[in-house]
Amino acid sequence: MPSLNSMFVARGRALVLPSLIVLSSHAPAMAQVASDQTQQLPQIVVTPTLLPTPEAEVASSITVITSADMEAKQERTVPDALEDVPGLNVVQTGGPGGTTSVFMRGTNANETKVFIDGIDVSDPSSPDGSFNFGDLLTSGIERIEILRGPQSGLYGSAAIGGVINIITKSGEGPPHVYGTIEGGSFGTFNQTAGISGSVSRFSYSFDMAHFSSTDTVVTPANLVPPGRPLNPDAYDNRTFSLKLGAQLTDNFDVGFVWHDIQSKLYSTSDDLIGPEALQSISGNQELFTRAFGHLVLLDGKFDQTLGIAYTDYHRRFLDPNPALDDYELFNGDRVKVDYQGNLTVAPGEIATIGAQHERDELYDIPPVSAAVSDDAVFAQLQSSIGQRIFNSANVRFDHNEQFGNAVTYRVAPAFLIPETGTKLKASLGTGFNAPSLEELYDNFPAYFFFANPNLQPETSIGYDAGFEQSLFADKLAFGATYFHNDIKNLIEIVTNSAFVGTYANIGLATTQGVESFVSVKPWEALTLRADYTYTHAEDDILREELLRRPMNKASLSGIWQVTGAAQLTATVIYVGSWFDNNRDFTNLTPIPVPGYVLVNLTGSYDLGHGVTAFARIDNALNVQYQDPLGFQRPGLGVFGGLKVAFNVPDAP
Repeated sequence: MPSLNSMFVARGRALVLPSLIVLSSHAPAMAQVASDQTQQLPQIVVTPTLLPTPEAEVASSITVITSADMEAKQERTVPDALEDVPGLNVVQTGGPGGTTSVFMRGTNANETKVFIDGIDVSDPSSPDGSFNFGDLLTSGIERIEILRGPQSGLYGSAAIGGVINIITKSGEGPPHVYGTIEGGSFGTFNQTAGISGSVSRFSYSFDMAHFSSTDTVVTPANLVPPGRPLNPDAYDNRTFSLKLGAQLTDNFDVGFVWHDIQSKLYSTSDDLIGPEALQSISGNQELFTRAFGHLVLLDGKFDQTLGIAYTDYHRRFLDPNPALDDYELFNGDRVKVDYQGNLTVAPGEIATIGAQHERDELYDIPPVSAAVSDDAVFAQLQSSIGQRIFNSANVRFDHNEQFGNAVTYRVAPAFLIPETGTKLKASLGTGFNAPSLEELYDNFPAYFFFANPNLQPETSIGYDAGFEQSLFADKLAFGATYFHNDIKNLIEIVTNSAFVGTYANIGLATTQGVESFVSVKPWEALTLRADYTYTHAEDDILREELLRRPMNKASLSGIWQVTGAAQLTATVIYVGSWFDNNRDFTNLTPIPVPGYVLVNLTGSYDLGHGVTAFARIDNALNVQYQDPLGFQRPGLGVFGGLKVAFNVPDAP
């Protein structure tokens, strides 16, 4: 069995819509086809208010990554897609498949809420209840919306840092068939295939993806004890996605989504003297599914959705090394029932009400079984005055059977000056993060460590304020946002005088900083964007910087449509220095870690007849770096392949 310290290395790791994805009240289309709407109107976002809203009218800080963005940069995993997003720090233990945490605005990673097609995908069986992004591929994803700042007023627990909302592709029009094949460095061999379309009142979309790498060096050579081999990681991922919809009547539709991820990672665990000789095997199966019905009444003024979602995790860990020979199971599931209603009460005024029931269960081997339920109601008023003043205000009440009640809220006004292209924005909100099932109930007496059923939720209050300015018909845009978050009752590990460990609500932290950007379009074929984020995240008790939160992060990206057939992209990412702990988290003093610079290049050429050739170079400078400390990230990688995509002609 791995050491207790190594079990909690990922503490603070982890982020899509809440349980509901709803269109505006005047739209009779299916609730789940928000991706189609945003594809036609890319400036429309749904995550900040649960309603399709022009991004210019939203005060919250939000970044949208489209399928076109991911395709241009040839990003095969969601961690790769999130890497250059402002306000985020993505930490992955090695190469593909390694445990991946996302820290948003300096908060803990388990304080970011994650949804896929309206399904809460956080893991009830993980130590802190967070979501591991390591197994998430980009194939079949239509868009990712990253919403920053406390969002518990709509989303409940775990939204202190913000929300990451992933929406997959929906079917529309004649059958569309596509596929890719790719190979390259680190023994990489990837394939995708899918089909989507619609027939009369029925729509469908099916996607399958296979990602495989066999030779990624992760363990730093200087940590391997003499006489033991340096084993590279190997990873295999098979992901299947299905989305169905049926417009049964003019005002009533139903839908179903299903996502199945099956992965296996061969990696190196540690014993008392360092990295082991034989590799451990981690096998994961993750199932996310949801069904819903959507009804529109009162000539489109009253829009309702009722859904039920199921999340299921089966994680298996085998350490075959002598004297260990451990086989462990970590299983957890979630059932969530949700209702949302949107009523247009007056022109420019939409009231939203919602209710949710959620039950999380944990059943692990070594044996532990636990469950907790949460019931919630929320309300929101979204307002606009004269196409200049916009506001969203919400409040939510949660009743958790373990710790009791929690009330959270958020208000986010924006002011537009169309004549000058100016937007002023601000927000104030609160958040909470409920203790995980393992923190409440899972004991490890062999290690003198015990859960604490008396834990209370972590809480926060945060605000931000900023501006955005566009000039020269949107060919130049820039802006900056200041953010501040005060977090209390952080759950931390404590040890008494008898060396017995447990969890306690003793932590205090402040995170603050600035997110800024400049976007330039010097001519139609070229787009450039630069982002810079300054983050100061501090433990208010120890007066130390929080681990794995770099103070400085910057990125520069460019997309050049060289000709109608040829496209080039370049991305430069700078991550400044930060503090970390050693590989097994046994060091008592934070260790400073130097920053790094990554350069990624891609190119594609349309060969015609639906065939495109592509190539990319990751980490073109072959920078050798560890993030987190003790886990080597991939060096120079060269990849290439072919993509096919075409519509099937209608039958004569």
